[in-house]
Amino acid sequence: MSILRSVFTAGLCIALASTAHASSNHCGDEGVWIEILGAGSGELNDGQASPSYLIWHDDVARVLVDAGSGSQIGFEKSGASFESIEAIALTQLKPDHSGDLPAYISAAQSDTRDMRLTVMGPSGDGDNHISTRELMQRLFGAEGAYPYLANAIKPRASLGYRVRSVDIPATGSKRWSQYQTEHVKMSAIPVHHGDVPALAWRIEIADQIIVIAGAFNNSKNVVPTFAKDADALVVSHAIAENSRGALRELYSRPSQLGRVAAQADARMMILGHRNSRTRGRESISRSAMEEHYEGAILFANDGECWGL
Repeated sequence: MSILRSVFTAGLCIALASTAHASSNHCGDEGVWIEILGAGSGELNDGQASPSYLIWHDDVARVLVDAGSGSQIGFEKSGASFESIEAIALTQLKPDHSGDLPAYISAAQSDTRDMRLTVMGPSGDGDNHISTRELMQRLFGAEGAYPYLANAIKPRASLGYRVRSVDIPATGSKRWSQYQTEHVKMSAIPVHHGDVPALAWRIEIADQIIVIAGAFNNSKNVVPTFAKDADALVVSHAIAENSRGALRELYSRPSQLGRVAAQADARMMILGHRNSRTRGRESISRSAMEEHYEGAILFANDGECWGL
């Protein structure tokens, strides 16, 4: 890679960084923004919340992608109103991606929300991983962990709003595209994350495209096509370039992430799900990515907000 390209890419990242807020009350009055509610991986010593991303449009928070443990604190700091959230989309159901769901659903009953909330996530595998709808039942059903919230998932809810849960096929290669409102269009595809059912999400809002691919090893190379022409591609930076063994069955190495972003022709790549395996290795990871990708590379931290 030439020095000129390195300087250009670094300069572009610096220019983009000027639009980020270290601890924002809101992202910006106009346009589409991605706020990082959780940039960590679920570790107890990283000082970051688990994966969670809030999508804003014209100063209104519309979509929450993943509800990792600790993300509710970031949501409170963001200044967002839960009333305006149309959907919660989950890339997977492990606690580091869904742990704060009860906090959001519980808090909403004391809100003035009256609009239906859609919670979408992967289907189960009939073995070690339950589906999104079953998770909602086990949490909020009449015999679930929080039965006092059972009315939220009934056809006729008495909380003032209703939660609708949707299972998205997490096997095969078929693209699911059955969510569209006045403001947002969303689609999903299964991605390979070991034996864990997982999805990548594509959010189209105000002529901008955000793809949150979550954790994947890209063994079938489905993400580049799904993320084609994305304005922002959000991926998991969970393993180092020299990782071996089982970790490579779960995650993509930095060089692979660079190839994916390049093939998708993504305008920027945001690296979330950072952990002790990758923190402190940013320069090495960046070099591996830049061998293939010339766009902006942004390492996420809690509280940052990036304008598209």
